[in-house]
Amino acid sequence: MKLLVKTLAGLEDVLAQEITHLGGQNITVIKRGVTFEGDKRLLYRACLELRTALRVLMPIATFQATDDKILYDNIKKIDWTQYINVSQTIAVDAVVYSTYFTHSQYVALKTKDAIVDLFREKHYKRPNVNTLTPDLLVNIHITNDEVTVSLDASGDSLHKRGYRVDSLDAPINEVLAAGLIALSGWDGKMPFIDAMCGSGTILIEAAQKAHNIPPQYGRDYFCFKRWKDFDKALFDDIVKTQAAQRIDYQGYIAGSDLNFQAIRVAERNIEAAQLTGKIPVVRKDFFKYVPDMGENTEGGILLMNPPYDERLKIEDAQNFYKQIGDTMKKNWKGWQVFIISSNLEAAKHIGLKTSRKIPLFNGSLECRLLKFEVY
Repeated sequence: MKLLVKTLAGLEDVLAQEITHLGGQNITVIKRGVTFEGDKRLLYRACLELRTALRVLMPIATFQATDDKILYDNIKKIDWTQYINVSQTIAVDAVVYSTYFTHSQYVALKTKDAIVDLFREKHYKRPNVNTLTPDLLVNIHITNDEVTVSLDASGDSLHKRGYRVDSLDAPINEVLAAGLIALSGWDGKMPFIDAMCGSGTILIEAAQKAHNIPPQYGRDYFCFKRWKDFDKALFDDIVKTQAAQRIDYQGYIAGSDLNFQAIRVAERNIEAAQLTGKIPVVRKDFFKYVPDMGENTEGGILLMNPPYDERLKIEDAQNFYKQIGDTMKKNWKGWQVFIISSNLEAAKHIGLKTSRKIPLFNGSLECRLLKFEVY
């Protein structure tokens, strides 16, 4: 079957590497996504194991439409009874980039109408709508007059890992955090530190990767589990195999933050992720942070998401970033430092030459992941 996985802009190649590792075939990178081919096992594993995936979609129909009647008629031609019973629930998610269709909510409404009208005509009953946990989530994507109809196997965005029980202002997206770790090249062999850890998302994503814990290991709701062809035995076998492949990671992952509340929040999230004792977090000022012997003075990966002066305000952004650079040069020699920021003008004041600049988005903010080799 053909599958499509959505991700954040800038993480497409990382996602493609993940899919290759899972065994996907005929992989093609597209804007904010990757298409590939695989079987039902791969579909289930993609939902459970892909760290940089937002949604896993299974396209079921494509057609051209230039108005709502053509859209409605073509949606109604699909045999929806092979995917859902009249007693189940549905929801429709639409994304449009078209001069013919300018309102995604209207497209979703017409799609829903076509599906329920089909059931009403055949069975004199119709499926109900459930926008929170539907049995069948239909995805409509329209570019100009090209319409793609897909079933959303994930059911809810895969950035929702379930461990974020508490948060601070402007938390980093879990998928973006996983992408940053992949882009850093960290393989678990070197120490890994986030010295501005906030609510602990980057640390938790690093630890789950190091322990080979699937990002969705604790999640129960997936739409594919409610499809008519759901293979419970196959799914249970995948979960059992994943559990057997966990690693008791003995390397060093640690975090710190100047904000006392951030440490408490990070600790609660680490506990929710069942990683208590695996990720020490302490209250510490980065500008006074010197890696100790337990953190390996020969270097490692320092990955940080400092305030950008956008959603979290800082008094003097340029001086703040200059202090980051001064601290790196003084205390972090031999380390590879990765900093994500949207404040590129202020980031220039770090005062060190970057070896990489990777374009990314943190929400709506255009950012760069900056890599520094500190000698």
